[in-house]
Amino acid sequence: MHTVWKGGISFGLVNIPVKLFTATENKDIKLRQLHKECHTPINYKKVCANCGEEVAPEQIVKAYEYAKNKFIELDEEELEKLRKENEEKAVEIIDFVKIEEIDPIYYERSYFLSPDTGGAKAYSLLRKALEESGKIGVAKIMIRSKEQLAIVRCYEHILLMETIHFPDEIRQVSDVPNIPQEENIVKKELDTALLLIEQLTTTFDPAAYQDEYREQLMNLIGDKISGEHTVQPETTGKKDPASNVTDLMAALQASIDRSKPAKAKKAAPKKRKTPAKKEKNA
Repeated sequence: MHTVWKGGISFGLVNIPVKLFTATENKDIKLRQLHKECHTPINYKKVCANCGEEVAPEQIVKAYEYAKNKFIELDEEELEKLRKENEEKAVEIIDFVKIEEIDPIYYERSYFLSPDTGGAKAYSLLRKALEESGKIGVAKIMIRSKEQLAIVRCYEHILLMETIHFPDEIRQVSDVPNIPQEENIVKKELDTALLLIEQLTTTFDPAAYQDEYREQLMNLIGDKISGEHTVQPETTGKKDPASNVTDLMAALQASIDRSKPAKAKKAAPKKRKTPAKKEKNA
């Protein structure tokens, strides 16, 4: 696994050096966009909406839009100063709570925590204390220039950190349209629904669920590859550097081969006019 962060877990006066590893991965199948005519991949450029010109990275600045089409520009030095002031590499546990008190809507992303050099004993102590107490730690952490709210809990035999949303990042349910307020439910309908829920109730087993669409898409891609239904960019366009080098070497070699007969013809008359022949004729 790739280490995405190194620092420490702190609670009270205890500090545990740890490493952070991403616990989940996105299994989405990424599809490229090609030009239908020549099957060349499509590139995307950053273009100014005002002048229509392509903008280089060094010409781009960051800004905050505080009103429609009104911006406050923030230079990189100001942002870097703020990042350094909040860059302390620590998962600071500030409270301990029961996991049932946190609604799943808050959960964002999961990370495995492993002890770094010298942190094994304190790591084991925190893991055992969380197991015995049945609690989880609520913490703050800086990841990629963003302060995150997180929880630290036990998962199987390791510590797991899950980033969670701040309260103001959760939208208000009152903003959701078309939610019925009155319940006009017939008892028979409710009893039938409860019976159906009871019949479908089981113990949760994550291995019982698969991404069927992804599996079917991979089968389709595999069938097309085995059936040689493949495409590749046409070579009539711009050539890559390797092709140019190959073509250049071929052209040079052809030029050398073509010049050999001409050199031979020029060299022949010189041999007939050697000094030795002149002395013999004299």
